[in-house]
Amino acid sequence: MSRVYNFSAGPAVLPEEVLKEAADEMLDYKGSGMSVMEMSHRSKVYDEIIKDAEKDLRDLMNIPDNYKVLFLQGGASQQFAAVPMNLMKNKKAGYIITGQWAKKAFQEAKLYGETVELASSADQTFSYIPDCSSLDIADDLDYVYICENNTIYGTKYQTLPDTKGKLLVSDVSSCFLSEPVDVTKYGVIYGGVQKNIGPAGVVIVIVREDLISDDVLPGTPTMLKWKTQADNDSLYNTPPCYGIYICGKVFKWLKKMGGLDAMKKHNEEKAKILYDYLDESSLFKGTVRKEDRSLMNVPFVTGNEELDAKFVKEATAAGFVNLKGHRTVGGMRASIYNAMPKEGVEKLVEFMKKFEEENK
Repeated sequence: MSRVYNFSAGPAVLPEEVLKEAADEMLDYKGSGMSVMEMSHRSKVYDEIIKDAEKDLRDLMNIPDNYKVLFLQGGASQQFAAVPMNLMKNKKAGYIITGQWAKKAFQEAKLYGETVELASSADQTFSYIPDCSSLDIADDLDYVYICENNTIYGTKYQTLPDTKGKLLVSDVSSCFLSEPVDVTKYGVIYGGVQKNIGPAGVVIVIVREDLISDDVLPGTPTMLKWKTQADNDSLYNTPPCYGIYICGKVFKWLKKMGGLDAMKKHNEEKAKILYDYLDESSLFKGTVRKEDRSLMNVPFVTGNEELDAKFVKEATAAGFVNLKGHRTVGGMRASIYNAMPKEGVEKLVEFMKKFEEENK
């Protein structure tokens, strides 16, 4: 069977050459006589894999020396608890609610201290990013938290909030490595890798060193202390070895593609093809305010649920899979992460035009 165009929101499409390389190494990684799936995380050969992955990620993102890179388990959702546990010194934090994941992080933080809703776009089904240029930020807030790209709703912060000098914590799961980023603007930047970087099971946490200490909330599990993980170079216990190995391959692929500047250009070109069509179509409509559109996740609707279902069914049969929107919003969603080729978006638009003709 030939490969489909996979528009899944995550676990999502990976670069084909990375998958082929991993397949070639499946039974024997570089003459070790075994698969990376089988080797000890304490071995010299695995140590090289994880150190190399970190070095390439630091190169790609220009991560300063005073930030630690942690490869962890538990997905982004486990960091919803780890963030307040490690950072809530005054037991007070501000959250900007722009979708499901920011909301879940906000609810989780309530278990550990006072959480303040600084702004929200819930009033319009999270179809825009609220104005964050003059938020009411109390002096005793420990940090301000955002989810930078909202996978379900297809919105993205084009400008970071003015945190009035407070720490910014950002979940970048669905826009990770899609464009250049100034790491120094964040105290903590983290994300699950299963959308844009690798297989499910790894979360990467980039945290400024002065925020890593034993001064955490009482009752914080050893495993959730960033200090535990940082002191042990992400090897306190057995890490998700194979997932990290694939991430490392994707980092090398990104470098080969020209790094994050090249990736941003590539992603803007792809997104423009789809958004331009949605803007002129009389059948399909984008659901996000134009200035807040994500380059990674593009939700759209016909306005008729039966027609939406028919489109998803016919698209799937034609080899465009996982286009059904999230259950909370319905409609369709095309996730067009780094590894989705431009050709995939062009062919999807061709198919949409044909469907529009047939269903006028």
